Amino acid sequence: MTTPTLSWYNEAVIYGIDVEKFADGNGDGIGDFIGLAEKLPYLADLGITCIWLLPFYRSPDRDNGYDVSDFYSINPDVGTFDDFLNFLHSAGEHGIRVIMDLVANHTSNEHPWFQAARRDNHCRYRDYYVWSPDPPPVAAGAKSIFPGEVDSLWTYDEVARAYYFHNFYDFQPELNFANPEVRQEILRIVDYWLAFGISGFRLDAAPLIIADKGLEHANPRDPHGILMELASYLRARRPTGVLIGEVNMPPEETGRYFGEGDQLHLLFNFMLACYIFAGLAKEDAGPINHAISLLPEPPAGCGWANFLRNLDELDFSRVPPELKEAVFNAFAPDKEMQVFDRGVRRRLAPMLDGDQRRIELALSIIFSLRGPPLIVYGDEIGIGEDLNQPGRTAVRIPMQWSARRNAGFSNAPTGKLKVKPVDNGHFSYKKINVEEQQKDPQSLLNTVKRLIVLRRAQPLFVKGRPVRLGASNPALLVHGFEDAGNLLLIVHNLAGRVVEAEIHLGGMEAEAFTDLIDKSEYKASPRLRLKLKPYQYLWLSSERE
Repeated sequence: MTTPTLSWYNEAVIYGIDVEKFADGNGDGIGDFIGLAEKLPYLADLGITCIWLLPFYRSPDRDNGYDVSDFYSINPDVGTFDDFLNFLHSAGEHGIRVIMDLVANHTSNEHPWFQAARRDNHCRYRDYYVWSPDPPPVAAGAKSIFPGEVDSLWTYDEVARAYYFHNFYDFQPELNFANPEVRQEILRIVDYWLAFGISGFRLDAAPLIIADKGLEHANPRDPHGILMELASYLRARRPTGVLIGEVNMPPEETGRYFGEGDQLHLLFNFMLACYIFAGLAKEDAGPINHAISLLPEPPAGCGWANFLRNLDELDFSRVPPELKEAVFNAFAPDKEMQVFDRGVRRRLAPMLDGDQRRIELALSIIFSLRGPPLIVYGDEIGIGEDLNQPGRTAVRIPMQWSARRNAGFSNAPTGKLKVKPVDNGHFSYKKINVEEQQKDPQSLLNTVKRLIVLRRAQPLFVKGRPVRLGASNPALLVHGFEDAGNLLLIVHNLAGRVVEAEIHLGGMEAEAFTDLIDKSEYKASPRLRLKLKPYQYLWLSSERE
């Protein structure tokens, strides 16, 4: 089991990248590892310490690379193995670790395992998947991950003359983790990528990997033992390696995926992301404070990865209906902004109408919580979305580097681009891009950079004791960290109006505070009273320099 001293990832600032959409280095219209390597100085300057790579395995690419046909090779669209290794080694030289998606729940139906399995029901690969001559009754309420697009969890295969199980699309047959040989295959995949210097993995669809499949022979006997085996193997090979879990479950179930620190080391904080947007929509800190109170306490060395948006939809299926309604009304009022009747398929900046004050406020919240913050490429400059694209791909637009042709993403003819950048409206690359924001000290990009610098310079975010604080006005979100009498006090005004309030310090004493952002002084004796502008945020320290 790890110890907290080895948990570099709790101090990390994580940046998610879809390689195909980030930077095209060879001019073919598709982002690649050559382009990504060229942009490493930008990421290091931003303050990023860990890159999370979305799937780049060989794949038919019918589901953004989550339909893997070969776990041991790279999609040729994003480069060669040498390109990948050059990127990986260069990232290390810039002080940036790299983690990658481990898509272990399913494969593509073009994977050799599945092709062998469907042709011979006596071969070893047949039991790598979940087959049935007659599909069993589906449990009440069970449905595909993509309701409305996929109607059944079972699909008949003409060659196999049997039905196979899938939670995702019908071209993504589910692996059978009750089979020890499948688990060994996944460990071999982990071993392979660790050998090149990968620092860990984001485990895609973790709850589905260990879930019952409806058939006795395919239901894991010890579900959480599978995660323990995976974590144990990872730590044996790389003692500081990390497993990050995609676990979108109710809070009372989510905590089990940490185990005793011997299963998943970080969990994506899906619930909190939804409640943050609910707080922003209602201009009320209550939903955010409630969500924080529901979160299970992670074991030592484990934690929550806090984010606002990832590159899927913002999923409100496990949020009270009134909060979902508030968020949809405020941030996704049109049907084209919604997906699967549960989610918002929008980027952060357009959800907040491009208002830099609100975007900064939202980012400040995740940068000031316990647990590593995670942002996805482009949110640091406030890029938009393309709602003309289907489903989840609306948010996976090319990175906007400059106002030049193709947003500086690629020098290929525009007609060759696999996905075109946003070129009109408020979020056009001609208005929103890295090059212009680098010149402006008050730009969103430079503000995000300053917040990352402040977070990394403050050990209280990682080592301090979290303290529950409050304010006399519900529009103020107040939390803090304490250590040896020093208090780090974080205040966010969620309202679009001036708010005056008294801050309740919970019995802790401080004579004065200094705002780490602009060095303003605030007296706290006998009590701390604050007046905040609309959407203003303060990072206040009681420590005297």
